[in-house]
Amino acid sequence: MVNPDAQFERYSRQIFMDEIGVAGQRKINAAKVLVIGAGGIGSPVLAYLAAAGVGHLAVADFDVLEIHNLNRQIIHAEQQVGKLKTESAANFVGQLNSSIHFEPIAEKITATNVEALLRPYDIIVEGSDNFTCRYLVNDTCVRLAKPLVYGSIFGFEGQVALLNHKGSKDLRAFFPEAPNPEDAPTCDSKGVLGPLPGLVGSMMAMLVLQVICGLAVPKNQLCIIDCLNWRFSQITA
Repeated sequence: MVNPDAQFERYSRQIFMDEIGVAGQRKINAAKVLVIGAGGIGSPVLAYLAAAGVGHLAVADFDVLEIHNLNRQIIHAEQQVGKLKTESAANFVGQLNSSIHFEPIAEKITATNVEALLRPYDIIVEGSDNFTCRYLVNDTCVRLAKPLVYGSIFGFEGQVALLNHKGSKDLRAFFPEAPNPEDAPTCDSKGVLGPLPGLVGSMMAMLVLQVICGLAVPKNQLCIIDCLNWRFSQITA
């Protein structure tokens, strides 16, 4: 049985915030969040949501950890190279916060299983590295009326948005169609500095917690982060 005094002490610094309080922390503890991808973006999202006490946290990823992932995928370690990312993610979360329920889902998201995977969760976080998955998850969230926290990275640029939340626009309002996969640049082909996905993932985790606690959130906006020139801008759909 969880010790209420220990729980209060653990989360006291967020409970002390007027916007969160005990009621907000209870919402966080009761929330169910699915993170798509345990990579550069998913790593900080998982870390901060686990630290905040999201009661039921899951990650879907079918990749095996490789040594080149470690410059940005901060929840993994050298000793776990060659293992499933979901396995090392579970190890990280278990050591950080053993009081929450963590569910590793070592599956590739497809048109066949996507609805069943997304349906049990309150909020979906999209941190995959391919457009096919992003649009599949987006369209499924629209069908299931699930809020979607979206993020992407490339080079020095990141994008963050809260989509499909209480009637707000979805990904296709900003980008109607996915680009041809052969034309889309990736971290594997163009590279990325590790702090960028850390920044994007942290912003995404903040959005998730704001949604859970019922705080004001940006609607119909895509935030563009240009780290090379230190510029933040918004596109409105």
